[in-house]
Amino acid sequence: MLPGNTSPVIINYKLLKLRKIYLAILLFSCCFSGMAQQSGTTAVTRTIFAYGGNYNKQFMRYVIALTKKKDPKICFLPTATGDNANYIIAWYAACEELPMRPYVQRVYVASYTDKKTFEENLLSMDAIVVGGGNTLNMMAIWKAQGIDTVLRKAYNKGIVLAGGSAGSLCWFQGGTTDSRPKDLSIVQGLGFIQTSHCPHYHSEPLRKPLYFENILKGRLSPGYAIDDLAGIVFENEKYVRSVAVDEKSNTYFVSVIDGKVDEKLLTVREILK
Repeated sequence: MLPGNTSPVIINYKLLKLRKIYLAILLFSCCFSGMAQQSGTTAVTRTIFAYGGNYNKQFMRYVIALTKKKDPKICFLPTATGDNANYIIAWYAACEELPMRPYVQRVYVASYTDKKTFEENLLSMDAIVVGGGNTLNMMAIWKAQGIDTVLRKAYNKGIVLAGGSAGSLCWFQGGTTDSRPKDLSIVQGLGFIQTSHCPHYHSEPLRKPLYFENILKGRLSPGYAIDDLAGIVFENEKYVRSVAVDEKSNTYFVSVIDGKVDEKLLTVREILK
């Protein structure tokens, strides 16, 4: 080192130090990325498609699209109708000629005939569609059979969850149901979406006024109301978009503002074909 000429050495030292820091950061990033890939911690999108009424070909095409897979495996859960045979036949008919592989998961089964668990079957699917019917009975059976826990695992795994009527109500905190004699009553859902929900919003006259009353009195939290031929997509528990089969069907967010019920019409982004 020459006296009085230290600047070039200092500059090179600084550059060397920065280079070491850069290489250390790069090495750490590569190691972290490799560990993430080995542990399978890739980003997962949790998706729910809730529609107000029964399934149809338009809704099923949309479920297929949401899986982002070719020829996806889609399983129907007809628990709310007690695994009704006619309902299952109608499901297979709705899936005819669609680019998917339809399955049905019955709950009225026996160990002698069914050699795979509910978890093994459901977690092998690309999407799970829940049918309508008696919501209270369905929720009780799911809890007894552990299917509620399996559906949570499916949701966290990124398997698309869908359904209408009881099959949409189940994903929310709760809502009104016709599962008991005489009057509509409140039922608790799985709570994947932390709001209330009202299916059949305009097709059944008692639904809307009772939904308003329950939200206004605090029995239900603010939430989403859906007409029979409309639906809402949620991703990672957040509202993403509304779709419908026709221009007359809509979705809404119902809340309380200044002590009064507020019904917000949500824009339908797409008319399903």
